[in-house]
Amino acid sequence: MKAILTLASVLGVCGLAAALGDKVDLVGTWKCEYEIGGQKRESTLMVKKEGDKLAGTMSWPDQKEAKLKDVKLKGKDLTFSAVREFMDNKFTVEYKLTMDGDKFKGKGAAEFGGEKREFDIEGKRDKKAK
Repeated sequence: MKAILTLASVLGVCGLAAALGDKVDLVGTWKCEYEIGGQKRESTLMVKKEGDKLAGTMSWPDQKEAKLKDVKLKGKDLTFSAVREFMDNKFTVEYKLTMDGDKFKGKGAAEFGGEKREFDIEGKRDKKAK
């Protein structure tokens, strides 16, 4: 019985250490790259903590600081949306990113002309801005 309790305690501590080791640190500035219509594009994602919630902004070379909406982190998957303004049009872009240390890969999706289109996006943390 003592051996079982010892083993359970060891496994519990190891499980807790593993769970803490998987904690994703999102706070900071992230440089994003993606391609739409054969053209390479860039944006900047800024993530911060407001109390116990995540918040932030997304900006593009021709548009500054759109607030992130519905920011959620589940495991290593970060989801949020941001309103993009381009050529007098506004559309919501939904993002689903998989975080991996100081890098991420994922998808962005928006509706254009009644059709939902996806694009690949990847990024890395801007070490200078942290």
